[in-house]
Amino acid sequence: MKLKEDLNPVLLLLFQVTVWLYSVLAFIPSYLFSSVSESDAGLGSEQERAQRLKAQSVTGRPAGPYRAMGATKRLVSSLHPGVDTLDKVFEDASRRFPDRDCLGTREVVMEEDERQNNGKVFKKVILGQYRWLSYAETHKAAAHFGSGLAALGQRAHTNIAIFCETRAEWVIAAQACFMQNFPLVTLYSTLGGPAITHGLNETEVSHIITSRELLETRLKFILLEVPRLQHIIVVDDTPTKWPGYPRGISVHNMATVQELGTKLENVSRGRKQPMPSDIAVIMYTSGSTGVPKGVMISHSNIIAGITGMAERIPNLGEDDTYIGYLPLAHVLELSAELVCVAHGCRIGYSSPQTLADQSTKIKKGSKGDTSVLQPTLMAAVPEIMDRIYKNVMTKVEEMSSAQRTLFTLAYNYKLEQLSQGRSTPLCDNLVFKKVRSLLGGKTRVLLSGGAPLSAATQRFMNVCFCCPVGQGYGLTETCGAGTISEMWDYSTGRVGGPLICSEIKLKDWVEGGYHSTDTPNPQGEILIGGPNVTMGYYKNEAKNQDFFVDDNGQRWFCTGDIGEVHPDGCLKIIDRKKDLVKLQAGEYVSLGKVEAMLKNCPLIDNICAYANSEEMYVIGFVVPNQKHLLSLAEQYCIRGSWEELCNNAAMEGVVLQVITEAALSAQLERFEIPRKIRLSPDPWTPETGLVTDAFKLKRQQLKSKYQDDIERMYGGK
Repeated sequence: MKLKEDLNPVLLLLFQVTVWLYSVLAFIPSYLFSSVSESDAGLGSEQERAQRLKAQSVTGRPAGPYRAMGATKRLVSSLHPGVDTLDKVFEDASRRFPDRDCLGTREVVMEEDERQNNGKVFKKVILGQYRWLSYAETHKAAAHFGSGLAALGQRAHTNIAIFCETRAEWVIAAQACFMQNFPLVTLYSTLGGPAITHGLNETEVSHIITSRELLETRLKFILLEVPRLQHIIVVDDTPTKWPGYPRGISVHNMATVQELGTKLENVSRGRKQPMPSDIAVIMYTSGSTGVPKGVMISHSNIIAGITGMAERIPNLGEDDTYIGYLPLAHVLELSAELVCVAHGCRIGYSSPQTLADQSTKIKKGSKGDTSVLQPTLMAAVPEIMDRIYKNVMTKVEEMSSAQRTLFTLAYNYKLEQLSQGRSTPLCDNLVFKKVRSLLGGKTRVLLSGGAPLSAATQRFMNVCFCCPVGQGYGLTETCGAGTISEMWDYSTGRVGGPLICSEIKLKDWVEGGYHSTDTPNPQGEILIGGPNVTMGYYKNEAKNQDFFVDDNGQRWFCTGDIGEVHPDGCLKIIDRKKDLVKLQAGEYVSLGKVEAMLKNCPLIDNICAYANSEEMYVIGFVVPNQKHLLSLAEQYCIRGSWEELCNNAAMEGVVLQVITEAALSAQLERFEIPRKIRLSPDPWTPETGLVTDAFKLKRQQLKSKYQDDIERMYGGK
């Protein structure tokens, strides 16, 4: 999607002449040289590779199953022969890359409270350089911690929980559990008390690994509701004394447990190595549709998943640096980090609050994590990319006319070149270098998952960050593996072809009107099969009906998502069964589709569409963008504080008008467009319980929060 051009003819001519001269002097020789190299390698140009067949139906039927072209005969389930459990993955990596940096953490130089103009106090930090553990040191730390846990009474095949933020200690603890064959129960650090209690009691854990902050702010208050809990291991070094905890519960520091693991009697005890079929992780979902479910994931499931993912990342190796900041309790982050470990990459840790120079916890004038680490690989959920896109485009609007014109020219020129498989080094260095520096300046691959990424945001990331965006599709139930787009495929709105570890079928959904015989593309509910499909839900037989085993003994999962397969074998997600609502007049509305289309509107930071079958129209809850809403209020002479503006009926009407225009531009049907809205002055964050850690909407919680507004908008009040 091109940016709107309102250009000075002189600047336009100057830009075109400059680009032409540069192309003649530099681009053409480079292009010819690269073409020869690619031809010699048998690869073809990026454009040719993008147009190749990605997958095909192995039966010839439009319903599939579809497999990647490199796996039509047999699905691939492991990276290396004999490396069939996660402890072997890490042992293999530490043997091949012993002195290579593995896990990095920034030291805290200074921490202070900063009072804002509105009276609120924010904690700000100045962080130093990254301090690294090598692969050999990380392996040793994990081995000692595993032995120490065994000395504390943790036994093989007995569940142990981790409730902790994303950090190096999380990975060390996980590797320790994999080595000792302790099934690891993972819980999101933002879950509420009832959900945490449910997960710990359902899995009957006696040991839990956590951080000081989460122990003191979350876990401490539910300890009496978890009667089997005996040992709490805190990953922080301080404090070393933990008075005031209930009788029968011991609190230990991680370092103390590691020291216990170095004692001769504990080292010599030996360990029970896992089998590929043993449970490695019981991963509790974020609870977007109710009580979190525990997904049982075997060692072989995860290894198959990361094998498929790794194949889609070109030239992955020791020279790569990955930045870890998404929740490790989410399958996307855990899989991404395991892919990196298996290939000798280094992983530097961060958080959403310290990611960039402008992040909320970074003191003004100091460096955020991306600036210091300069990662080459990064995973992100669409919500984060959407924020970057809107923030940069807002700054573009504030540029001088000449600057804005140059940016627009360069953006549209690069967009055109990308569509033809060409690079634009001049624009990259002169125009987009500053934008690219927001993520450190060296990012070569961005992986997007967790939710659909809008075409506008994907194009923006391709252009301004000068790297491909691999949009993927998978679920916790499939180890996050299903599809990932190839790095040279710059098409939008699609999630690529099946990975080499999985295959895809389309199942007719008659009620929704989707059939594998549809033209021009077959459509239906997406079913994912392969060695990456997990073992089912823990102690939840009622939900396990979504899994089945076919006549060949292969496991499948029914995703509930609706997709269509394009002629080149790529998948596009077009709907979701659970998001489909039939209005009173009989029209079907996909709430997810409405939200995805409207989130591109600069005025909207977040939106939840709502409808039910007893009503005639759709309504919406909207978190407005503060800057754009204040500008709109000034334009229409509507005055008041931020909260007063969001509760102002006239303001609602103005925003609704903007949303309606955006919906029509996005070609939504009239019945799909929200007819009434409620503005929310407060953002929806995982801490509010209204979205998951991956920023997926928790519809039931949002409905409860806005129940009075629902009744008002539907005429009940």
